[in-house]
Parts: sequence; structure tokens; C-alpha cells
Amino acid sequence: MDLVLWRHAEAQDGTPDGQDMARKLTPKGVKQAKRMGAWLDQHLPASARVVCSPAARTVQTVEWLGRPFHIRPGLAPDASPLALRELVDWPQAGGLTLVVGHQPTLGQVVAQLLGLPTGECAIKKGSVWWLRHRVRDGEPQTTLVTVQSPDLV
Repeated sequence: MDLVLWRHAEAQDGTPDGQDMARKLTPKGVKQAKRMGAWLDQHLPASARVVCSPAARTVQTVEWLGRPFHIRPGLAPDASPLALRELVDWPQAGGLTLVVGHQPTLGQVVAQLLGLPTGECAIKKGSVWWLRHRVRDGEPQTTLVTVQSPDLV
């Protein structure tokens, strides 16, 4: 199974009414989402499953991919790493799942799957971390396929 984690692009610091879920992308965030969406569209298989948080900034980010996606309330900003892994059925599900979500959840998932001692990995806004589960010599492994930043694509 491949798991691609895409942190939403740069968003507004806040909204007039303080509604975090309503925060939208900044002009810079739109550029980041557009670049990364184009890169992902070139590299993801047609069969990729795409899910995202219900927050406005994640929906705006994933729309630049130009593919069908499903909004999952379980990926909201306060989601736990375990909830994310269960939602995507890691590592049992086959194929590739792209998750568009938030820090610190995405960074916590990366740290757990790669066995990092820090408990959380910093993921830059708009960036993608591509992880792969495989079995080698009878042992399950998680490998890092690539990390991409919208500044570099």
C-alpha cells in the first residue's frame, strides 16, 4: 500500500468570526496547491483514492488535483494519527491513498510509520510525503518514496 500525505497549502491566519474550519487559502497557498496538484496528477495512478478533511483550506487544496475526492470528517484538524490510519486501512488496503490534511496529525503519522523517536515530523505547508508499505524477507517495512515541496516542483 502507498500512502501519500499532502498538507494543505498556506491558509489565512484566521477568519473574522474565528471559525478555523472556514479558513481559506492565501494567494500564495493557491500557487502552492496548483503546483503540487499538477505534480501529483502526473505521478499518481488513475486508481488512487483521494480523501480530505472537511476544512475549507484542504478542500481548496485538493481541488487543484483535478480528480474526484471524498471529504472525511475524521480528518478534521483535531484528528488523531490512529484515526487517519484506520480511515485509510493502513497497511491492509491495496493501491494508493492520498490524504489531504493538517499538522500535527500528518507529521505524527509520518513519525509513527517511519519509527522516528520524536513523535512528530514537521511537514511544510503544501508539501507531500509519499510512504510505501512492503514486506521484505518476511518483515513489514515502511519506506519513504519521496518528499516534495511546492517550491521545488
